[in-house]
Amino acid sequence: MLGKLLVRYLRTYKWWLVGVLVFQFASAMASLYLPRLNADIIDKGVAAGDTAYIWSRGVFMLAIALGQIVASIIATYFAARAAMSVGRDIRRDVYEKVSGFSEREVSSFGAGTLITRNTNDVQQVQMLAMMGATMLVTAPLLAIGGIIMALQQDVGLSWLIAVAVPLLLVIAGFIVSRMVPLFRSYQERLDGVNRIMREQLTGVRVVRAFVRERIEEARFRVANTGILVVGRKVGSLFVIMFPLAMLVLNVTVVGVIWFGGIQVDAGHVQIGTLFAFMQYVGQILMGVLMATFMTIMIPRAAVSADRIGEVLTSNDALERPENPVATFPERGVVEFDDVSFTYPGAEAPVLEDITFRADAGETVAIVGSTGSGKTTLVSLIPRLFDVTGGTVRVGGVDVRAADLDLMWQGIGYVPQKAFLFTGTVASNLRFGREEATDDELWHALDIAQGRDFVAEMEGGLGARIAQGGTNVSGGQRQRLSIARAITHRPEILVFDDSFSALDVATDARLRAALWRELPEVTKIVVAQRVSTVVDADRIIVLDGGRMVGAGTHTELLESNETYREIVQSQLGVDA
Repeated sequence: MLGKLLVRYLRTYKWWLVGVLVFQFASAMASLYLPRLNADIIDKGVAAGDTAYIWSRGVFMLAIALGQIVASIIATYFAARAAMSVGRDIRRDVYEKVSGFSEREVSSFGAGTLITRNTNDVQQVQMLAMMGATMLVTAPLLAIGGIIMALQQDVGLSWLIAVAVPLLLVIAGFIVSRMVPLFRSYQERLDGVNRIMREQLTGVRVVRAFVRERIEEARFRVANTGILVVGRKVGSLFVIMFPLAMLVLNVTVVGVIWFGGIQVDAGHVQIGTLFAFMQYVGQILMGVLMATFMTIMIPRAAVSADRIGEVLTSNDALERPENPVATFPERGVVEFDDVSFTYPGAEAPVLEDITFRADAGETVAIVGSTGSGKTTLVSLIPRLFDVTGGTVRVGGVDVRAADLDLMWQGIGYVPQKAFLFTGTVASNLRFGREEATDDELWHALDIAQGRDFVAEMEGGLGARIAQGGTNVSGGQRQRLSIARAITHRPEILVFDDSFSALDVATDARLRAALWRELPEVTKIVVAQRVSTVVDADRIIVLDGGRMVGAGTHTELLESNETYREIVQSQLGVDA
């Protein structure tokens, strides 16, 4: 997967890579040429006492060195541009892919691992692209070019290279083979730490309410220690790798000095040639070390690439139609036709045989006991899930055939758990429609019964909202969420138990304002309180995932035992 990922994204920046190749080649050639110049200076200048030759070759050597530095800088710049652009593109595609996930895929992967895959994993691939564009070009040039140049200097000492290079490769192969499973385990344990931290931060009030701080600290400590154990093993391999590599390098240099010194003393080799050979041996082994360093990075990047690929290649549960329907003949109409739904892996369906129709401007309420499938039912309207049987139609079109963007423009969805984004009151309300004016925002707040508390906040519409809306109360979050949906100007408003945090009086005023100000908007209301649904045009009663009744409040009181029990349990009366 790593190769496919890099080829796919680096293809866009091929000219940057060409620049890397050209300038890295120039840099490597300059590096290989410098030892020969040094040998000439020693043998022909220093040994002969020719100062003019030393100066002329020294200046030329300095120019080559400066050229090597400039070429290396330019190559690194090109490599950085290409690698950072690849990282940006992968993060963009992962984000866009995840943004199109249904709740099924998000739950399957987990929010913590999706965040890790789009940050840490992408960073590993990006770093490999950066280092690979430089080291993978330089390493073979230095190693192969160094061998050729060393042989030109002295064939008799080349056996030292023949021993040192294979030995380094064996050491690298041994260590890398043990790093691959460790890196995979490390990433999985990192996911676990992210998941635990996310749960603890999100549920901090519950943790404190049940005095579970020490238990949660222990749970985090276990996960954190797991990363420590794996990280220590990886670090141990690194600790072994580089001292062994340096040992081979230094022993090889000592061998060159020892055996080369014997040849110099015998008059078979000039001193400058010996120095050049030593430098070439260093370059050869440095090239092998660089390649070894890359082989250490590759396993971790490969694991990360596999995890990124799992996201990018996952099959969306919500497949967009090839030829989506963009016209909706029955605007504002919601229809369920013999609908059933089963969660993946569940033994029994959550919903079964659901059939009803909500015409434009109607208010249809959904009631039932906990676990009867109310939230699942309304989640099928904006196609957060796909039905496993039957058909859901919005505007007269099967939601599976509709253009999702156009369909979503006509639906205002207020989820069961109100969520606000970091920003201001205005930015949260304009999340529904960016071009909304301040007057329109205040009007939406009037309907949602939120004008008073927003006006009292410092800055009014410009008041700051913390992440998740934690600086406002639960009832205020619900009213801001409702105002956001109203600002959207939808044809269908879906309220998934969105009045639960409101007192009875505020609930009544809000519903009255909704019915009065938005008479043409279809309203689908999931509610636990009977008082919220008594004035609905039609009430759908669910029990065990089945539709056991439909009608007005009065009709159901007379004819439906399930609804009558709900009313009696809340109001303690028969009517």
